[in-house]
Amino acid sequence: MAALLENEEAARAWIGEAFSPTELQWTQLDRFAALVIAENGEQNLIAASTIPTLWVRHIADSAQLLCFDRRDGEGLWIDLGSGPGLPGVVVAILSARPVMLVESRRRRCNFLRAVKAELGLAHVRVIEAPLERVETRAAATISARAFAPLDRLIDLSARFSTESTCWLLPKGRNAVKELALLPQAWQSLFHVEQSRTDTTSQILIGQGRIAAKQRGKR
Repeated sequence: MAALLENEEAARAWIGEAFSPTELQWTQLDRFAALVIAENGEQNLIAASTIPTLWVRHIADSAQLLCFDRRDGEGLWIDLGSGPGLPGVVVAILSARPVMLVESRRRRCNFLRAVKAELGLAHVRVIEAPLERVETRAAATISARAFAPLDRLIDLSARFSTESTCWLLPKGRNAVKELALLPQAWQSLFHVEQSRTDTTSQILIGQGRIAAKQRGKR
């Protein structure tokens, strides 16, 4: 298991080692963190208790997903229920991947559009709509952080998947339990990885297409 990132200094050091950010990327990450903290006073983007450990709990926690899918610049990354842009904005800062942030709440979308403009993230697109109303398109990567229970998440997003789609789904301490409740055909696409940022959190990593005909079958 990879070493746990226990504090803000360790989180920043790990990001430096893993991604070798440019000066611009460091500036963008710092500014994004500042924007999230400032906006949190206006709307509840993240738990206030996590602000002192924002780099561990949110920035590094998002960045680690790139380690499981390093196709830099290749294919659309769809971030479902993006909220404050976690992990989507962090992914967009640290890679050249085109990123689509799907979020249904207007105030969150206004924040995401402001972040996109201020950080100059031209390869980011903000979609303000419930996922059910988002036009179907092929996703190279699908991520979702605290979006919905796993079975509903997959049911809603299956139409975006292809044979090569990478699924990156942080699911906290209930990852194994949620995975066991899926139809067997879905379970076979996934394995579990330990999070670098929390000993009790796990990430479901999947590969492949989920066909509509599989839904509801065990």
